[in-house]
Amino acid sequence: MNVLVVGGAGYIGSHCVRQLQVAGHTPIVLDNLVKGHKESIPAGVSFHEVDLADSPKVIEILKSEDIDIVMHFAAFIEVGESMQDPLKHYENNVAKTISLLKSMREAGVNKFVFSSSCTVLGEEAEPPFNETMPLRPISAYGQTKADVEVILDYCTKAYGMSAAIFRYFNASGAAEGGIIGEDHSPETHLIPIAIQVALGQREKMMVFGNDYPTPDGTCLRDYVHVDDLSRAHIAAFPLLEEKGRLLTYNLGTGTPASVLEIIKTVEEVSGRPVPYDLAPKRAGDVPSAYADSAKAKSELGWTPQYGTIRSIIETAWAWHQSHPRGYEDA
Repeated sequence: MNVLVVGGAGYIGSHCVRQLQVAGHTPIVLDNLVKGHKESIPAGVSFHEVDLADSPKVIEILKSEDIDIVMHFAAFIEVGESMQDPLKHYENNVAKTISLLKSMREAGVNKFVFSSSCTVLGEEAEPPFNETMPLRPISAYGQTKADVEVILDYCTKAYGMSAAIFRYFNASGAAEGGIIGEDHSPETHLIPIAIQVALGQREKMMVFGNDYPTPDGTCLRDYVHVDDLSRAHIAAFPLLEEKGRLLTYNLGTGTPASVLEIIKTVEEVSGRPVPYDLAPKRAGDVPSAYADSAKAKSELGWTPQYGTIRSIIETAWAWHQSHPRGYEDA
C-alpha cells in the first residue's frame, strides 16, 4: 500500500518508514521538519516538507500520491513543556490532527494509524497497564493524546473510517547498524542521556529518587524497541480494511527496567562509566509502569524481537557512538 507517514522524519516515524519498506509497502513522508531530520529519510522515498495546517497541500498530496493509509507521528512530546505552554501542544497535537483528519475525508482516505502514549492512563493506574483502563492523563501532553483518542472514536462511528491507536511505553533503541536513531533537542529520554554521559558529552546525569518501592529504589519503566513498535503498526493494516473499526493497543515488553539497571547496562555495553547524582523525586513519577501487551500479541501476532534491555541499548549505543552529534554526523 501507499502509506503517508506524517512525522516520517522524526524518531519513530523514520524507523517506521524503513520497516514499511521491509514489509513491501511504499512510504511517503510528510514532515514540516520542526522536530524531524531530513537526513533520516531513505534515498528515493518521496518527501513533502509541508505543515498539517496547510490543508490544500495535504489534500493534494493525499490524492497525487494515491494514499491508502495515513500514519501519524507528528506530535510534540515534551511533558514538561506541555505544562508550561499547553496551547502550543494543543495546537500541534490536537488542532493539526483534526486538520489532517478533515483533509483525509476530503481526499477519500479512510484508514488511520495514530501514535498515542501510555501517559493517557495517568499515575493512578496499576501495572501492568491494559487497554480497558480509563483515560486519566495528568499532563497537557497526555491530555492531547487522550483527546485525539476520543476524537477517533467519534470519527470511526460517524464517518466509517477505521483507525488503530497505539499507546507506547518508552520507545528506545535504533535501527540495526546505527543507520538512524534518536536525536532530540533537548534530549529528555533516559537511555540517550546515559549514553551521552558515557560519551563524555555530559559530566553526569541525575537519578530522581532512590526510595521508591522497587527492588533498587529507582523507578521501573517498560522500554520497547522502536523497530518493534513500527512492526506492530504495520501488522494492524489488514484489520483496518473493515470500515468503522477502532483498535487500541498498548505496546511494551512487559518487563520493566529500573533507572539504575539502565545506567549499569549502558556502562556494560559501552565499557565506560556513567556517573550520576541523586536528586529529589519528580512530581508525577510513578514507582512502576509497564505494559500488558497481550491484546497486541493475540490480535496482531506481535512479539518484540528485542526482548531484553541490553539488546535495545546495544542498538542505541551503535547509533550514538557513530553519530555523537546526531544527524549532524549523517
